[in-house]
Amino acid sequence: MTMRLTGFAGLVFSGLFAGFLVAVLVLESSLRSFDGSVYTQVRQVELDGLDRLAAATLIPATIATAILVVLGFRARIRSRWLALAALALMASIIAVTLTVNLPINGDQLDGSTHAPPADWADVRDRWQLAHVVRTVPAVLAFGLLATAATARPKIPGQTEGDVS
Repeated sequence: MTMRLTGFAGLVFSGLFAGFLVAVLVLESSLRSFDGSVYTQVRQVELDGLDRLAAATLIPATIATAILVVLGFRARIRSRWLALAALALMASIIAVTLTVNLPINGDQLDGSTHAPPADWADVRDRWQLAHVVRTVPAVLAFGLLATAATARPKIPGQTEGDVS
């Protein structure tokens, strides 16, 4: 029962996180045709609450997935490898977020919408590239957890080659 609840929580939170990142990716792509003033203003609106939403979905997804990995290895279920791969992807998301996206977010909080910095487009491009780099693994992690949740469990006493 604990494994099912943990798997469900990991699946729900990772799905919400992946969906959130895809939505931000679409928004950010839409902003590419606008000037620095518009981009800076929209980024400040994004930063007003979206970082909290990211944390509120990624942190529980990562914790639930880590617990799922531990429980999966203890129970020796086949889907433990899917959960472990999802956890590794989440770790990569956290690394990119901490090293690229959050520092840029911090710099952009105080930016002037009337006078964006001269390098605003370079900063935008770096942030958006890092965002793509973390969106892809988020979607993959969700897919792995969905596959793990729907995998047929190994029946005790059944060998790997048996198909019953």
